[in-house]
Amino acid sequence: MEAVHHQLLTLTGVLICFYILVKWIRFVKYIYAHFWSALPKTFFRSLGEWAVVTGAGDGLGKAYSFELAKRGLNVVMISRTLEKLQRVASEVEQTTGQKVKVIQADFTKNSIYENIKKSLQGLDIGVLVNNVGMLHNPLPCRFLNGPDTDENLINCNVISVTKMTRIVLKQMVPRKKGLILNLSSGLSTFPCPLYTMYSASKVFISTFSKALQAEYKAKGIIIQGVAPFGVSTPMTMYQKPSLITKTAEEFVSESLDYVTLGDEIFGCLAHEMLACVLQFVPLWVFHSNILQEAVLYAFTHYLKKRWRNP
Repeated sequence: MEAVHHQLLTLTGVLICFYILVKWIRFVKYIYAHFWSALPKTFFRSLGEWAVVTGAGDGLGKAYSFELAKRGLNVVMISRTLEKLQRVASEVEQTTGQKVKVIQADFTKNSIYENIKKSLQGLDIGVLVNNVGMLHNPLPCRFLNGPDTDENLINCNVISVTKMTRIVLKQMVPRKKGLILNLSSGLSTFPCPLYTMYSASKVFISTFSKALQAEYKAKGIIIQGVAPFGVSTPMTMYQKPSLITKTAEEFVSESLDYVTLGDEIFGCLAHEMLACVLQFVPLWVFHSNILQEAVLYAFTHYLKKRWRNP
């Protein structure tokens, strides 16, 4: 019996050491890529002439549009509000000198994709950023206390990713190159009460991205899920930036350096470290009623204090 216990303890120790080693290697890859082995300046342009960004009017979508244009790509910006889209597109053109094309589309509707498909025909698309998304409730709340916008959220967060990927991937496969970034969330790493619908929709994106990368990696396509935690955007009511909460520009600039590091990343070193810490917290802690009550009151108060005007 003692021999069995000894073997079990040894096996447990080996597994723990292996887990720590894997995590350490992942951190080293992030650090190495950030400081010593950034992607070649021509990497993104080598994939194609154009990038397509959904939800491009503000927040992460706006930041991706600017950053990809700075890296040599023309940009197709797709969003709901035409006036805002045109204003941002003009800023991108004037700042970077790249061509910008705008497409107005409300991703809560399913009737938009035929027009998008026609508008993208003939473009040499190298990068697709499926960024558009909506939060069921900006402040934590129980499912029945939130707004009844379930269909809109599923259309925007889930259907948009599959439809846009289908349109653009068909163009990438014959050329055997391309990059698709699907914006998930750190809240997809565990079933997150009080943000139930949002968390569940982002789990789909995470699984979809990993499975699709397995299917198309051999064809030269990079498909990556990006799962940020705190980013200061309109969706998060412009939370004040901090060590964890990044500005959209900071997050996008860093995350684009890691597009070759795996089928899912957290986008920046700070979020990668946070994800590692959260993995050690038992699920029952997140799901306990005590923690939920604390989040509903204390965390809501904390969030409101950190809101700021854009």
